[in-house]
Amino acid sequence: MELPEWAFVAALIAMFVGIIGVILPVVPGVGFIWIVVLIYAIAEKFATIDLITFTVLTILGVIGFTADLWMTQVGAKAGGASPLSLLVGFLLGTVGALVGAIFLGVGAIPGAIVGAIAGVVIAEYHRREDWNEAFKAGGGWAAGCLLSGGVQFLIAILMILIFVWQVLRG
Repeated sequence: MELPEWAFVAALIAMFVGIIGVILPVVPGVGFIWIVVLIYAIAEKFATIDLITFTVLTILGVIGFTADLWMTQVGAKAGGASPLSLLVGFLLGTVGALVGAIFLGVGAIPGAIVGAIAGVVIAEYHRREDWNEAFKAGGGWAAGCLLSGGVQFLIAILMILIFVWQVLRG
C-alpha cells in the first residue's frame, strides 16, 4: 500500500527530530528514528520498507541505541579502568541521573555523565592511589562517550538514507 507524500514528509521531519536527539540528548535519538520507520512500515504494510530492510534498520538501531552503554565501557577499559570501577561508574551515573533530574534541575543526562566519570575516577584512585591513572580512566570513559555520539550520528544518517532510498525506489 502506497502512502501519500505527506506521510513521507512527516516521517522525514520526525526523523530530523531524531537527529537532533543524537546531538541534544534530551530529545529522543536513534531509537526515535527506528520507531518512525516502524510506524511507516506498518502503515504501508511493509511495501517499500520490506522485512529485510526493516531488519537491517533494526540492527543499526540497536547498535546506535546501545552505543552509549558499550562505547563508554570500552573507552574506560582502554583508559585502564577495572571492572569494579566500571560498576561504580555505572552506579554513580545512575545516582547522578536521578539527582540531576529531580533535585538540581540540570537534567538526567548531565547528571549521569558527571556521576559516571566521578565514579570511575574515585574507584580508580581508591584502587591505585594515583590521580593520574584515575583521571586517565575517567578520560577514557569520557572519550568513549564522545565517540558514541559520533557513532550514533552516523547511524542515524545511515538509517534515514536507507529509509529514503527504499521509499523513493518504491
